[in-house]
Amino acid sequence: MKTAIHPETLVATVTCSSCSTTFEIRSTRPSIDVEVCSACHPAYTGVERAVQRGSRIERFERRRAAASHRS
Repeated sequence: MKTAIHPETLVATVTCSSCSTTFEIRSTRPSIDVEVCSACHPAYTGVERAVQRGSRIERFERRRAAASHRS
């Protein structure tokens, strides 16, 4: 087996640009910047940020009503 083929790992600081949360992991890079982390991602927090648009039928009915008012 070959020796010394694995890269050296460091303690890296991960910084989230959305919520400014920082935590440490082991990586080959000294620092990592991410846009969304587990502290602010909706799948992990259970908080949905998007506005509810309604069902397909409700959206269709709104478009149909708007079109009939224009005619």
